[in-house]
Amino acid sequence: MTLLKNWALQLTHIWHSVKEAHLHWQTATHPQQTQLRHAQLLAEQDLQAELKKKTVQLEQDIALLKTRHESELDIYKARCQQDIKDYQQYLKALAQLKTSIKASYPALPEAVVFGIHHHAKQLLNRMWECEDFAQKMHYEMQLLTFMTTVHEEAQLHLEGKSGGMLPEKTLSLFWQE
Repeated sequence: MTLLKNWALQLTHIWHSVKEAHLHWQTATHPQQTQLRHAQLLAEQDLQAELKKKTVQLEQDIALLKTRHESELDIYKARCQQDIKDYQQYLKALAQLKTSIKASYPALPEAVVFGIHHHAKQLLNRMWECEDFAQKMHYEMQLLTFMTTVHEEAQLHLEGKSGGMLPEKTLSLFWQE
C-alpha cells in the first residue's frame, strides 16, 4: 500500500508542478496575452468601423446608380414616345401621299397606288428597324427621295407638265434599290 501511496504522492506532485509551471507561464505571458487581446479587440472594432463605412458608401453608390438608371430609363421612354409620334407622322405623310397620287392620277389603277404606298411604307419600316446608323441614314434618304419624287411627279401631272399617264419616275425607283 505504501507503494500505491508513494505513487499517488508522486502523481500529485507532478500534477502540482505542471500546474505551477502553467501558472508561471501564464504570469510571464499575461502582459503579452493582454496586449494581444487588446489588439484583437481594436482590430475587430476597426474592421466593424470599416465595414460600416463601406456599407454606407455602397448604399450611396446604389442610390446613385438607381437614380442614374431611373433617369436614363425616363429619357429612353421619352425618346421611344417621341419615336412613336414621329413614326405616326410618317404614316400620316404616306397616307397623304397615297391620297395625292389618287387625286393626281385618277385613271391609275388602285393596285398601283397601293403598290407605291406599300413601297414607301417598306422603306419607312427598313429605316425604322435598322440598327446601323449609316444604313439608317441611307434608308431615310431613299424614303425622302421616293416621297419627293412621288410628290413632284404628281404636281407636274396636275399642272399638265407631265406627258405620261403613269408616274414613271416613281415606278422606276422601285428597281433602284
